[in-house]
Amino acid sequence: MALKIRLARGGAKKRPFYRIVVADVRSPRDGRFVEKIGTLNPLLAKDNENRVVLDLERAKYWLGQGAKPTDRVSRLLDAEGLVKREARNNPKKALPGKKAQERIEAKRIAEEEAAEAAKAAEEAPAEEAPAEEAPAEEEAAS
Repeated sequence: MALKIRLARGGAKKRPFYRIVVADVRSPRDGRFVEKIGTLNPLLAKDNENRVVLDLERAKYWLGQGAKPTDRVSRLLDAEGLVKREARNNPKKALPGKKAQERIEAKRIAEEEAAEAAKAAEEAPAEEAPAEEAPAEEEAAS
C-alpha cells in the first residue's frame, strides 16, 4: 500500500483548516486516512505556534515506513527539520508562451519595417512635396 503524508481540507467556505494525515494514495483528498498526525491553520500568522501542530514522532515513523510527503507537507517537515527539501527553480516559468512570443516577434518586425519606411521617406528627394502644394494653390485661386 503506497502511502502519502498530505493535507486534508476542512473548515468552512473561505476559512480553510487542514489536517495533516497519512493516507493511501488512491483515497480521496478529504476521504479515508490511516492516521492524523497534525493540523495546519493557514489563517494564523506565520510566527504563531498554533499555525502548524505536528506529531514529530509519528511523522518520523511514517517516513520510516516509506510514506512520501507532498510538496506542501515536505515544506512543513523541512521547517521542523525532519526532511531536507530541495529548492525548486523553474526559469522558464516567467517566459511567455509560444503564441505570445510569435505576437511579440511579429510586432517587432512590423516596428522595424515602419522605421525603415520612415527612414526611406526622409531620404527621398524633396521634389514630391512642392508638386502636392501646386494643386492647393490652384484651388485657392479659383
